[in-house]
Amino acid sequence: MPQTWMITGANRGIGLALTMELLRRGDHVVAAARDPWGGALAELAGVHVGQLTPLELDVTSDRSVAAAKQAFDGRPIDVLVNNAGVYGPRDRQTALDMDFKAWREVFEVNVYAPLRVSQAFLPNVEAGSGRKIVTISSRMGSIGSNPSGAIAYRSSKAAVNMVMVGFGNAVRDSEVAVLLFHPGWVRTDMGGGGADIPPSESAAGLIATIDASGMRDTNSFRNWKGEEIPW
Repeated sequence: MPQTWMITGANRGIGLALTMELLRRGDHVVAAARDPWGGALAELAGVHVGQLTPLELDVTSDRSVAAAKQAFDGRPIDVLVNNAGVYGPRDRQTALDMDFKAWREVFEVNVYAPLRVSQAFLPNVEAGSGRKIVTISSRMGSIGSNPSGAIAYRSSKAAVNMVMVGFGNAVRDSEVAVLLFHPGWVRTDMGGGGADIPPSESAAGLIATIDASGMRDTNSFRNWKGEEIPW
């Protein structure tokens, strides 16, 4: 039976790949982005009429999230995917030389936003049949298996793991599964052209693993294949 998935950052990269795969198999996608009416999403909306709902959403803005929540009030969401994210500066991101302003901006998108969005749309997820909230994290947030470098990005992913585990514990009695995933090293603008896998492979693996997940998997940290990652 078709489900309704809401995806933040749906206009590019992994978010767009997830959107395309879900539309292909017949699901309904709420494509959330700062400009959800342009580019590839506009083309998809023209092809998949009635399957794709554009939702204007700036995940860093309390006002934007509140407006999106009001616009979607009372409508069920089966799976919410916190996908929007940034890497931060390509230099000055080490323990010995940090761009602190950029670091704060990375945390705004990668840490604060997933909780902001999850809190806002929790009633919609509770009204759905899937009852899953997913956050796209990264193995670079694993404290147990990490070198130095990329401190802003790595620390943001470690932090969002902690935040969402806390959220998962808070909603456990509501039987909403909270899941964290490393999507793989994906050939996107963030991952670069030399990355391991194309977005389509990551998206297909993530969807299959999310489909197979339930409350037994809440607060788990896994890759797109469902393999556990050390915290």
